[in-house]
Amino acid sequence: MTNAHKDALFVLVKSLSKSEKRHFKLYVGRLGVNTDAKFLALFNLLDKMKRYDEKTILASGIVKKSQLSNLKAHLYKQILVSLRLNPVNQNIRVQIREQLDFATILYQKGLYKQSLKILEKAKAVAIENEEKNIAYEIVELEKIIETQYITRSIPDRANELAEQAKELSAHNVMTSKLSNLSLQLYGMMLKVGYARSDEDYQRVKTYFERQLPKYNIETLGFREKLWLYKAHLWYSFLTQDFLSCYKYASKWVDLFYEHKDMIYLNPVFFLKGNHYLLESLFYVKYSSQFKETLESLERVINEKDFPKNDNITSLAFLYVNANKLNLHFLEGTFEKGLYLVRIIEYGINKHKDRIDQHHIMVLYYKIACLYFGIGDNKSCISYLKKIIENKQLKMREDLMCFARVLSLVAHYEAGMDYHLEVQLKSTYKFLLKMNDMHAVQKEMIKFLRSLGGIYPNELNAEFQKLYNELKKYENHPYEKRAFLYLDILSWLESHLQNRPVAQIIREKALALTR
Repeated sequence: MTNAHKDALFVLVKSLSKSEKRHFKLYVGRLGVNTDAKFLALFNLLDKMKRYDEKTILASGIVKKSQLSNLKAHLYKQILVSLRLNPVNQNIRVQIREQLDFATILYQKGLYKQSLKILEKAKAVAIENEEKNIAYEIVELEKIIETQYITRSIPDRANELAEQAKELSAHNVMTSKLSNLSLQLYGMMLKVGYARSDEDYQRVKTYFERQLPKYNIETLGFREKLWLYKAHLWYSFLTQDFLSCYKYASKWVDLFYEHKDMIYLNPVFFLKGNHYLLESLFYVKYSSQFKETLESLERVINEKDFPKNDNITSLAFLYVNANKLNLHFLEGTFEKGLYLVRIIEYGINKHKDRIDQHHIMVLYYKIACLYFGIGDNKSCISYLKKIIENKQLKMREDLMCFARVLSLVAHYEAGMDYHLEVQLKSTYKFLLKMNDMHAVQKEMIKFLRSLGGIYPNELNAEFQKLYNELKKYENHPYEKRAFLYLDILSWLESHLQNRPVAQIIREKALALTR
């Protein structure tokens, strides 16, 4: 039996909304001969199936095994054609491409004048909406047609098209260089992680400065600026310069508000920009602006004109709820955030085909931190187990490391000491294997290892000693990230002062707003 997540056709059928399924059946039924077509019968069968099962398909008698592959490919193509024709999917980009296709057909029929007329209009729309790649394609086709459709204005027209092609090409080359740099920095982040030493920092800095093309900000269009800010943002994340992250994420989001039409044409980039802005604000602990940004984002998402599709809905769910949790962490209002657990669990189940494992595990880690904040250590451990036992996590090794350290602390807090020694050895081995042993983690493991030989009356002194040791790293350029995953200092203060950790964090949040 093929796994449902690996069968592309089944996943596509299951992703269709009710209106898209209805549109597909209307599209198929436009000619009477299709009503009994095998591909429609296969579509109806797949639609009813809970999971993909090839044996059930063959047992239905719709198709023989030797023909199944071809029938599936044909159905897949027909669904895509139907989706392309669906008014819901008719955004500016698709409409421009459609006009380019129409113009190409007219050109091939020798109807040059009609073709040029369509191309002129399509080009104006493409340039207006910053679709410069398509605009360049249009100009190239115009050049071909102009060499065959002789008019008296050909010398002026030739110069005009040559100049347009040169200008659009320059913009596209700049966009390509900046998008390449942004992608390469993102890849570096996934593969190597944050800079952990001066040597790492210099390596990233040298690479960034060498790869960043020379530019004049005044001549850059929307897309070039967008990729420029993204490249700077990833560089800032890599070097753990969170104020710069905030600066460039703000520029990214402001760029969309300055060009409001782009929000609706590029909703995914708009959502991502806001997410990184919120993440930066969380890192610099700017709770008041965090709240304002989150409210603005929700307001735009809920506007009737904001694009709605499965991908956007999944991303909106992910970013809004992850940042709602972050807001409760910033303010120390863990109890108030508990209502989100049910919403997130439901959303993960609903969107699981469109959200990758890494993002799901990040949500589980945040839920674990929420439970840790209210002292429900057993629930905290339960969510951390989902991460620790996940064999699919390849990239987010940092998340796995901090999940294991938090699990150790939660086991200690829950009085589950009988698990502690085995977990300590396992965690220590894991961190060595991952080569992700931060000074903060080393101190935590050393402290937890020593607990067995400490008398109860000596415990407070040991907590104080650990607190003094970790306090040194609070603003360390390469160690401060550990405190973003787990507020160990507030946890230690709660033990030293015999007060709930949520109360400590709340007081710190209030102090920052004064």
